Amino acid sequence: MTGDEAARGRSHAAPTARPAAAAAAHPVLLPVAAVVAGILSIAVGTSLSKGLFPRVGAEGTTALRVGFATLLLLAAWRPWRRALTRRDAAAVALYGIALGTMNLVFYLALRTIPFGIAVAIEFAGPLCVAALSSRRALDLVWIGLAVVGLGLLLPLGDASRGLDPAGLALAAAAGIGWALYIVFGQRAGRLRGPDSVALGSAIAAALVIPFGVAKAGTALLAPATLMAGLGVALLSSAVPYSLEMYALQRLPRQTFGVLLSIEPAVAALAGMAFLGESLVPLQWLAIGCVVAASIGSAASA
Repeated sequence: MTGDEAARGRSHAAPTARPAAAAAAHPVLLPVAAVVAGILSIAVGTSLSKGLFPRVGAEGTTALRVGFATLLLLAAWRPWRRALTRRDAAAVALYGIALGTMNLVFYLALRTIPFGIAVAIEFAGPLCVAALSSRRALDLVWIGLAVVGLGLLLPLGDASRGLDPAGLALAAAAGIGWALYIVFGQRAGRLRGPDSVALGSAIAAALVIPFGVAKAGTALLAPATLMAGLGVALLSSAVPYSLEMYALQRLPRQTFGVLLSIEPAVAALAGMAFLGESLVPLQWLAIGCVVAASIGSAASA
């Protein structure tokens, strides 16, 4: 709007004002679209993954998801084509450990609390990243709104009644992993680019597969289970993590962190559609707060 008003006052600049504005918008719109597409993909994939819990448990499901995702990402990016320096290896290792831990404890949380609420609690991680990275007063407004929504879902709020405390604690632990995923992922992406996703996923797989084998054993090798695990890996890991790495390299850290707050709403809708989960009005209000924070952050990026 400001650029258009300025153009009206200077008629000679009018022919180039709109193309310039459109060109300036693309660097923000494309990574924002990548984050949204990744959120939709991971919501559907994670909803479907709960169907694997009775067969191989949360640990086995995590192993299948991360293991298959690693194979897909290695084939897509072929990171061995570039030499891995000691500095790169350290950055990728931290990214992979955060990625593996986040996946494992989040799936453990899904055993006892609804999908949408688990994501909302997990969002405490990126919320902290956004708060610590903020340099503008307007960012603090959106962060504050997200805090209100998160506070309604914590054990002190009425919306948390009837929720398993262990599940809430595991979701909070996943939030710590998510925060570290953002911080370490951004650094690894700057050093290695997109192939850091494949390398980080390989480290995550090495971390979580032993837990899956200990829990499920040979049940992991059943053909139907392997096919389901491959689908979950595509939707929940390979596609969204690649999209998020693209966005991490192009968005401010606080904007990326708060933008992800639409995920609880998407997860709650996916839980209703695929898992038959339902939320009380106060829980929907909490999710609405973080969604509003996300819209505000994206609009002011």
